[in-house]
Amino acid sequence: MADNVNLRHVTKIYRMGDEKIAALNDVCVTFEKGKIYCLTGKSGSGKSTLLNVTAGLEKPSRGEIVFGEEHVERMNEKRLALFRQRYIGFIFQSYNLIPTLTALENVMMPLIFRGVRARERAAAAARMLDAVGLKNRARHKPSQLSGGQQQRVSIARAFVNNPSIIFADEPTGNLDTKTTVEMMGLMCGMAREYARTLVIVTHNTELSGYADGTISISDGRIESIV
Repeated sequence: MADNVNLRHVTKIYRMGDEKIAALNDVCVTFEKGKIYCLTGKSGSGKSTLLNVTAGLEKPSRGEIVFGEEHVERMNEKRLALFRQRYIGFIFQSYNLIPTLTALENVMMPLIFRGVRARERAAAAARMLDAVGLKNRARHKPSQLSGGQQQRVSIARAFVNNPSIIFADEPTGNLDTKTTVEMMGLMCGMAREYARTLVIVTHNTELSGYADGTISISDGRIESIV
């Protein structure tokens, strides 16, 4: 896949009865390879919709989402699923870990979907847990981990598949200030080390200091890019 992700005149309209609501309105933005972006805005501004549309979780009503030369908006569901497995990683506010699995097994999940052999995926997951400082917690289940540790597992899972771009949706929303600083340093440090594009959706404007660029969105429109 080529370097950048381009959104061209993207609009997303939801229908509620007879009413039409434009969650995104003619959005044009480029995410450059290897850079870190903060996508900021108030609740309901459209930032999570922008993430979902870019990642192929929702279809735009109009416009183009282009990964290199791949048009995400033209893909069917099967092609989208394969595309996300290969190129996209996710980090969530609520961690989205499977409670019955160990930390190691949770990190292995993306590799299972790609058909990686058991020994190889276990080794890759172990390396990634070591990278996030949880080598000695590999056999622990989520209930045995703190919130910060669970988010470390989530970060390891997002990076284990070597995706081209990682989307983090309010990744520090459930964490205290000290742990927020630790997680932001870890996520951004790994993104820079592995030359991965990282898009962080947040309402916390203080986090923009970690980013190469900050994109502010309001009422479904890009207000500023700095």
